[in-house]
Parts: sequence; C-alpha cells; structure tokens
Amino acid sequence: MVLMNEKTDDIILAFESSADETSAAVVKNGNTILSNVVATQIASHQRFGGIVPEVASRHHLEWINRVTEEALTKAGINDPERQLSAVAATYGPGLVGSLLVGLMAGKTFAMVHHLPFIAVNHLAGHISAANFVKATVYPALAIMVSGGHTELLWMEKENTFQIIGTTLDDAAGEAFDKVGRILGLKYPAGKEIQEMAGHGKAVIKFPIAHTEDDFDFSFSGLKSSVLNYVHHHEQVSEEFNRNDVAASFQKAVVEAITEKSRLAIEKFQPKQLLLGGGVAANLALRTAFENLSKEYKIELTEAPIKLSGDNAAMIGAAAYLNYKQRLFAPLDLNVDPSLNFARM
Repeated sequence: MVLMNEKTDDIILAFESSADETSAAVVKNGNTILSNVVATQIASHQRFGGIVPEVASRHHLEWINRVTEEALTKAGINDPERQLSAVAATYGPGLVGSLLVGLMAGKTFAMVHHLPFIAVNHLAGHISAANFVKATVYPALAIMVSGGHTELLWMEKENTFQIIGTTLDDAAGEAFDKVGRILGLKYPAGKEIQEMAGHGKAVIKFPIAHTEDDFDFSFSGLKSSVLNYVHHHEQVSEEFNRNDVAASFQKAVVEAITEKSRLAIEKFQPKQLLLGGGVAANLALRTAFENLSKEYKIELTEAPIKLSGDNAAMIGAAAYLNYKQRLFAPLDLNVDPSLNFARM
C-alpha cells in the first residue's frame, strides 16, 4: 500500500534514461532543483556516429545506482520515506533498453520506500523544464525541438498537451547530426555546427519544406540538399566554405521552425510561448524566438540551456504536475518507446 505523507513541500526523486544520459534528480515543488546528476555517454558513442542501443543500456546499468546516491546525498535526502513525496521516471518515448533501466530504478525505489510512483512522458519533461524559469500562463504554445522530436504542442491548460504539428521525417536534432557527419564532425554535431555558423555566412539557399499541413515539419529534403551540395563540390574538386554550409543549414532549420510557429501563433493566439528540447540550446533558434515573442507581444519562456539536454530535473518538474493531480502509475507499468501525445 502506498503511504501519503503530509508535507509543506512536495519533493520528488526523478529518473531519466531514455537515450544516452543517465540521470537522477531531486526537485522541490516542480520548480526548484535540489540536485541534478547527469552521467553522459557521448564519448562511448562518438566513434559510431550515433547512439548504439546496447552500449547505452550497459552504461545505464553501470551508472544508475551512482547517480541516484549522488542525487540523494546532494539534496540532503537521508530518510526517503519521510522526506520524499513521490518517485518519478521516464517511461517513453526512447530506446527500450535504456528506458527500462530508469523505469525499473524508479519503480523499485518507490516500492521499497512505500512512495507513490509517477510515470512521465519524456517530451513533457522537456517542456516542463521552462517551469524552472517561471510558471506557465495558459493557453500556451510549446515548441519541442530535440534529437528525436520536433513538435508544436498546444497546452490549453496545465498538464495538457495536444500535437498541432510534428516532423514527417527527420527531427531537427537528427538533421543537425546527419549534416554534421556530412561535414566530418563528431557526434553530436549541434554545438559544433553552431560554432562554425558563427564564422560563416548564410549565403547558400537550402530549401525549407512546405508540407500539406500548415504546422508540420520536414527536414529530410534539407539534409539531402546539403549532402548534394557537398558531394558536388567534392566530385568536381571545387573548394567550398564549410562554415558557410553550416550557417546556411542552421538558418534554414531556424526559419522552418519559426515560420511554422508563427502560423500557429496567428491561429491559436497563445498567452505564452515555451521553447524546450536539446536543440533549444541553439543560440540562433533562441534569438529567433525572442524576436518572434517581441513581434507578437507574447511572453517567451526558454528552458535554461543547461537543462535543454536530457536530465532528470525536467522529469521531476513534469512529475510534479501529475503529483498535484494524484496521477500515479501502477508498479507493473512497462516502457512505451513510441509514446507521444494525441494529435489535435
């Protein structure tokens, strides 16, 4: 039987392991980070040019206990049953083996310490990272841009998410990594492309896809155009400026995302914009949305750059919204690698 504790503050231990980051965090009231420990596996996956699921799972198993102990220690949690209100973990979307490690850790900790368990959608976590900056005003338009997803989400009220636009092929972050490989960069390539773009000029006209649905995205054609441009110049032994390629590609991605967001703003009239996900750390994208916010006189809340990538603190923020509504999950819950929100 789950025991509920009466506390002034609601403190949640959260786990995140959906891809290649092993993380545990302790979050108070959904907006204050008491600890956030992240063990990254980037070095292990770089030589493969992307995440290898089996390798990721092994690293999660290796690190999960260590990040948990460190998160609890840093937060001053020595009596979980008395000090914690709940335990949360990502259950999807993501890699099956990776998700299982964090989910099992969370369910086991909840069972042992007689605490309620909260299952969190990884995408809701990315959006909820904005709550560490300030509370959201509804209705809101959330722009979620990561390695696996690029989505426009309508939030009519707290803890509700409806897809109004999504990628039809590659996600924006995936396109960054694929273009990075074309340019001979290491995985992940987003930060290096941004740095190269800062030294280049966006003088190459790469295409921005126009989809049947006003709010959907497509980045595969853009990626192919970059590939064709680079291969053509290499085959005819013509020199080209790699920094210009990076700048032109980045500009096309940013314009695609901001223009779709502009259409959504005009149709749905949100009171606030939220920007989250790993690609939300891109400075050009942040600047574009800051300008969009000023243009439409809508408040913009961006996830802090240090919380844009995968981490458990954002899962704790999302879990708090479920906790307030007493939306607890059974301990026999399984992972859902294809989890997503419903389309409007």
